[in-house]
Amino acid sequence: MELVEVAAFAALFVVSAALTRRILRGKVRSPPGPFPLPIIGHLHLLGPHLHQTFHNLTQRYGQLMQLRLGSINCVVTASPELAKEFLKTHDLVFSSRKHSTAIDIVTYDSSFAFSPLGPYWKFIKKLCTYELLGARNLLHFQPVRTLEVNTFLQILLRKGKSGESFNLTEELVKLTSNVISHMMLSIRCSGTEGEAEAARTVIREVTQIFGEFDVADIIWFCKNFDFQGIRKRSEDIQRRYDALLENIITLREKQRRSGAAAAEARDFLDMFLDIMESGNAEVTFTREHLKALILDFFTAGTDTTAIISEWAISELINNPSVLKKAQDEITKVVGLERVLQESDGPNLPYLQAVIKETFRLHPPIPMLMRKSISDCVVDGYTIPANTLLFVNLWSMGRDPKIWDCPAAFRPERFLEKANAAIDIKGQHFELLPFGTGRRGCPGMLLGIQEVVIIIGSMIQCFDWELPDGTGAVDMVERPGLTAPRADDLICRVVPRVDPSVVPGGVV
Repeated sequence: MELVEVAAFAALFVVSAALTRRILRGKVRSPPGPFPLPIIGHLHLLGPHLHQTFHNLTQRYGQLMQLRLGSINCVVTASPELAKEFLKTHDLVFSSRKHSTAIDIVTYDSSFAFSPLGPYWKFIKKLCTYELLGARNLLHFQPVRTLEVNTFLQILLRKGKSGESFNLTEELVKLTSNVISHMMLSIRCSGTEGEAEAARTVIREVTQIFGEFDVADIIWFCKNFDFQGIRKRSEDIQRRYDALLENIITLREKQRRSGAAAAEARDFLDMFLDIMESGNAEVTFTREHLKALILDFFTAGTDTTAIISEWAISELINNPSVLKKAQDEITKVVGLERVLQESDGPNLPYLQAVIKETFRLHPPIPMLMRKSISDCVVDGYTIPANTLLFVNLWSMGRDPKIWDCPAAFRPERFLEKANAAIDIKGQHFELLPFGTGRRGCPGMLLGIQEVVIIIGSMIQCFDWELPDGTGAVDMVERPGLTAPRADDLICRVVPRVDPSVVPGGVV
């Protein structure tokens, strides 16, 4: 009799558990996705270009898809409507960012870009928005940006006069890193040696290692192992970056004590040192915070601007009629007797359309990544806390439901009534190159001003062609956190302006 009772109880328990699971499944719905393997989840599905892999998977499983990368739960979307729900409606829930071993080591575990939405993040965000990267300070540093762009144009004019081919990829990285290093640290480099070149090398390595998947971060029982050598490489990068910054900071501190820096224009480093030395900051601001913040600015302000400028020229070489139309507009509005300035941007709608179209097809950071800090419901699906969100901007830019003829480079689409109002400032979720909401890029205004003057002046001053004068630019991307072209762009230019109209720069 006892055995019968035990068996009946066991059967009742199994039925009850099954019913409970069914009820819970009815209330907690998870997004669809491919079947995961034990331990690794969906890691076996990932290709070298993560945004392209996710694009192909969402074509099969839908615009809201669930994945598991090792021990990490993820959701992926390429829908503007869902992006708005995640990043605006649930902005506070998805206000965190996923850390990694490389990020924590290289940034002294003090990065503003990866810090939680606490007092430190709010303090730096306010400082960036109203002081460092506010309209008044950007206007203060406009002569610096103009000088660097004119120097860049003079270099290209000399190469155009001699008819030689050159590496535009390298020249653009030098330009953008000189702009940010000049604004931040009052250093620049016109050659291949010096502090700015060392900074460029470190930043290139930082962007690459931040974009790599580390098995120690995504499979929990591997966390104490360094199978890929990422920890070792991160420590080496951090040592070299620290030595570089210590030299610069120590020298500046000596100049400030001696009064030698008083006559110089104040740069970002002076502003940060004022905060650190005053002891009156709203939060703790240490030397490590200072170094991490400088790294944040360098990584955000160098590669992305150079990448979008290179993609723009690549598309214009492949689409000469678009180049001619942009040149005609600039000639009509600005002329050829002076070089285009940042302030000319609002009067050049076709140039603005070229920039938007380049961002649509080639977002420098192809996916926005956030992490949820609590449970929420999106599109009827429950998204648990600690879920990593990927908003695939690359895929969104190629969606035929959003864009007419999405594969074509057609700036005119942004002059048509349906898309004329779309901008790149984070308010239109079809196009989010600078992100949106609390975690939107604080350097957006600087980035927009830079791409206008860099891309605009390259269009105004030169005709562009490949070394052999024929063929098309290869548009294959390189893997990583950012999405530059796979190979450096080697090209030639034919000057359209008299060299004397480019003031300053290198003679």
